[in-house]
Amino acid sequence: MQFSRHYFFISILTVLLLQTGVSQALGLLDAYEAALENDPVYRSAIHENEAGQQEKAIGLSGLLPNLSFTHVRSKNTGNQTLGPSPRESLNFDSRVTTLSLRQPILNLEAVAEYRQGAAQANSSQARFTGHSQQLIVRLVEAYVETLLAQDRLMLAQTQQDTLEERKKVNEQMLQKGEGTITDVLETQSQYALSQADAIEAQDEYKVARLRLAAIVGNQDIVQLDRLSTNFQVNTIHLVDYESLEDLALNRNAELVTQRYAVTSSKEEINRSRSGHMPRLELVASLSKNDAASFVTANRNANIASIGIEVNVPLYAGGRVNAVTRQSVANRARAEADLNTMTDSVLVELRSQYQLTLSSVKRIESLELAVESARLLVQATEKSIQGGIRINLDLLDAQQQLFTAQGELSQARYNYLLAYLRLKLAAGDLVLHDLQRIAVYFNPTH
Repeated sequence: MQFSRHYFFISILTVLLLQTGVSQALGLLDAYEAALENDPVYRSAIHENEAGQQEKAIGLSGLLPNLSFTHVRSKNTGNQTLGPSPRESLNFDSRVTTLSLRQPILNLEAVAEYRQGAAQANSSQARFTGHSQQLIVRLVEAYVETLLAQDRLMLAQTQQDTLEERKKVNEQMLQKGEGTITDVLETQSQYALSQADAIEAQDEYKVARLRLAAIVGNQDIVQLDRLSTNFQVNTIHLVDYESLEDLALNRNAELVTQRYAVTSSKEEINRSRSGHMPRLELVASLSKNDAASFVTANRNANIASIGIEVNVPLYAGGRVNAVTRQSVANRARAEADLNTMTDSVLVELRSQYQLTLSSVKRIESLELAVESARLLVQATEKSIQGGIRINLDLLDAQQQLFTAQGELSQARYNYLLAYLRLKLAAGDLVLHDLQRIAVYFNPTH
């Protein structure tokens, strides 16, 4: 059992090395809170939505009254001659103050712009909902990838330790005349490769940490919550696929966004066609003129007017027809994009649904594999005590156990990710789903 204690010491040392420089432990829900504040993609989506929500107000402005106030003050110099009379000098100051009101009565272009603005605002909101849901998936993917990279690094170091011990055994056997130089060279070659694998695993772990840090805004992340040993796949219940498909068709953020894009393109057609339509506006003004011109010099006037202004387009060089045809083509393209997107979403939905179901069976199989590997380690330890096996056999058994545990962890991660991606495709991913996933993780002490 001397080697067993040695291996335990190596495992503890490996974990300590991995956690060198730990500044804080980061749980999954803590990471989500940090991502809401720091993820640049999500922050950009917030501002994009803020800008998009103004489209409705911009469109509405074309239907509301337009009130303006102008004031002009000027100094005028001139002269006038009336018949044989001597030239008369005209020097005066003038002031013109005007309050004008224009209220659209019939403006089909403004109506189309308002409806288009409302569709664009709704599209922006749906796109932001999609970004919010994608943040959960991106965060869990980065979190899980960091944990997997950490596991791969530990496995690579364990394999390196195994080969180093095997190399020593082969060298000792060669010195005693019980081994061959071929065995020594082969083990040395595998050991060199294991060193390269360990270096690559270390680099992957660093990159995975950086990707997670880019989302949560913390460059010193090392310690993360680990999967609970009491992992129960039956705690997540799925509804039937038909219900999920109905949800996806009605609530998937990408589809909802594209539907509003189709609506916007239809209103663009109406806006283009309105170039042939007359416009009717109520026009009113109040004006105060003090010595406003040479003709009315030294005379003041207050004028109030109200009336109807009609504008009838006659010919615009064919621009209206061309713009309308362009809008019709853009609407057809938007509808085709919607059909393509619908097919893609349904394929993703079916894929993640099947993966979620199949992951349950894979997890069950790997749990049996882990239990068998654990029993093998126990049996090998007893065989070593009886002099039947050697320490190298225990190393191999322990490595087999660690590998099976790594595959089981990855299968469990894939199961959780498939569930989140399924909910994302269905347009039904909410914070409660992340909380449900977080239950599967335990803080690392």
